[in-house]
Amino acid sequence: MKHTGERKILIVAGETSGDLHGAHLVKAALSLDPNLRFYGVGGDHLRNTGTEVIFDSSEVAVVGIVEVFSKLRSIYRAFRWLKRSLDRDRPSLAILIDFPDFNLKLAKEANKRGIPVFYYISPQVWAWRRGRVKKIAKLIPKLVVILPFEASFYRERGVDCEFVGHPLVDIVKPHLPMEKAREIFRLDRDKRTLGLLPGSRREEVQRLLPVLLEGAQLLARDFPDLQFIIPLAPAINRVEVEEHIGRFNLDIRIVEEHIYDVLNICDLIITASGTATLEATIMNTPMIIVYKVSFLSYLVGRLLVKVRNIGLVNLIAEKNIVPELIQGQASPANVFNETSNMLKNPHLLSTIKGELEKVKEKLGNPGASRRAAQILYRFIHQEPLSPNSA
Repeated sequence: MKHTGERKILIVAGETSGDLHGAHLVKAALSLDPNLRFYGVGGDHLRNTGTEVIFDSSEVAVVGIVEVFSKLRSIYRAFRWLKRSLDRDRPSLAILIDFPDFNLKLAKEANKRGIPVFYYISPQVWAWRRGRVKKIAKLIPKLVVILPFEASFYRERGVDCEFVGHPLVDIVKPHLPMEKAREIFRLDRDKRTLGLLPGSRREEVQRLLPVLLEGAQLLARDFPDLQFIIPLAPAINRVEVEEHIGRFNLDIRIVEEHIYDVLNICDLIITASGTATLEATIMNTPMIIVYKVSFLSYLVGRLLVKVRNIGLVNLIAEKNIVPELIQGQASPANVFNETSNMLKNPHLLSTIKGELEKVKEKLGNPGASRRAAQILYRFIHQEPLSPNSA
């Protein structure tokens, strides 16, 4: 394979999931072309690939439409630096991962300067603000998507788009045998385990964790054979979570890392909408999806959102296979009722597991990051891969 020297690549992953998927893309890309050098916005996953992270994704990530105002200063500072970098560093390419409101503006700046844009993981324009498709068709010469229904949606609207499958299919695997995991997490093997996943961002945890804990307290009263565990997302402060738990009469295990081992031993989870729903799908773990944003964000969202479901697992299935408790429905009483119904109904849990298997099949075969990196290679070099690299 011939290379023309080091190529500097700007990468922007403004969310926790984008940081994870971006890191796997970078690793695969470096295996094809070790002369690539990555820098930009991300988190620990991208740092661990050798990417020079100038701005941490936690500085710019937001939940909801109104909540963006609390991060405006950090967002503006990051955008201003990146815009200067396009002039100063003249990267060979900008890889933009999801995070559409920020990244589509950056794509426009890159286009002005003749810097090509490779967009990985689609903005969810099929769900809301579909008018952005025209902007994507104009600004994005190559879009790589990871959800099965997205490719036809974009191609029908004139976007050069390829589906590679979902990178989580490769990533989501337990590292411990179930019995060993229970031992390490100090869980009773004779009790059922309920996982509480309040989200990967501080704002999500502040809104959802009290609801989940109050619901758990109701469940503990009626189900003495039930035990609780919280796998902490990397950006979440353990002390803050412990302070929330301290307000309730609950014995809850808190686990840092080991998210897939936790999902593997849970009989059921209650989770914030997002990547965790697909991780649970791949692990074949039944779930209840909860989500809340500010009241104003919810009102605006109701006007803009064009899909019936919020959970990716239900969107991919094109039907309700797991319950969704959104906004006002995300109450302790509803958490208790939905969870009770599932715990008392083994046949329902078995049916859900069967439906989750069907969704997993739709996520594509293993090797999504590798396939995305091969498309990236061709896009950078404008040449096919050598047979030994494919």
